[in-house]
Amino acid sequence: MAVPKRKMSRSNIRHRRAQWKAATPRPVPITVDGTTYLVPQRPAKAHERGLLRPGG
Repeated sequence: MAVPKRKMSRSNIRHRRAQWKAATPRPVPITVDGTTYLVPQRPAKAHERGLLRPGG
């Protein structure tokens, strides 16, 4: 594992942390009972496989 040779300044740590962003999940259209909804991809796959109960 990589180990830093010297202590990193607080400013450098914060600048590095500021660059780390998680991307928002893109919505995917699914159709339930004739109505189209935009949901994140993981619940959409679960719906296709029949893992989600209707109405709850």
